[in-house]
Amino acid sequence: MSTGKQNRHKEHELEASGPDTAAMRRLTLVRHAKADTPLSGQQDWDRVLDRRGQHDAPEMARRLRSRKLKPDLILSSPAVRALSTASIMARELKVPADRIAQDERLYLADPKRILEVVHELGGDAKHVMVFAHNPGITDCANRLSAGDHIDTLPTCGVFTACFALDDWSQLAWESGIEAEFDYPRNRV
Repeated sequence: MSTGKQNRHKEHELEASGPDTAAMRRLTLVRHAKADTPLSGQQDWDRVLDRRGQHDAPEMARRLRSRKLKPDLILSSPAVRALSTASIMARELKVPADRIAQDERLYLADPKRILEVVHELGGDAKHVMVFAHNPGITDCANRLSAGDHIDTLPTCGVFTACFALDDWSQLAWESGIEAEFDYPRNRV
């Protein structure tokens, strides 16, 4: 994965190495893939992935797989577009369906709510992947990063970082190191 367009809100660079990896955990935030424009009378919740979204989700999962970034646990908004993205990526990453948890709080969640869900549901997973929506998912990535910030997490964009934690309840703002950002139109 490579770093995409960034907005330098902070002067220091992403740390190249961090604390002892024995206590390291990884959090990956994913914005749902591109969805169809809602049909007349259709609820936002029910929007499905469009053709590009159906193409981008497995592509982004392949990029993660090539870097051996397979989550132990997936937390997803139950909105159709988010859950579809999570299901496609889980299948590509060979994550069992019973390791996908839906939580309504992730639907249009702000950063504080996303953090709350990870605190509560992260459990003993070493790598948690969260599927949610903008602007909350971008804002959450920026608040978690100890380094550079991103302008926006595009559809099916991925932000991943490591955290020195014994437990997910310790996850805190500005503590993410070795952060990376990738998105479908970023040609690697």
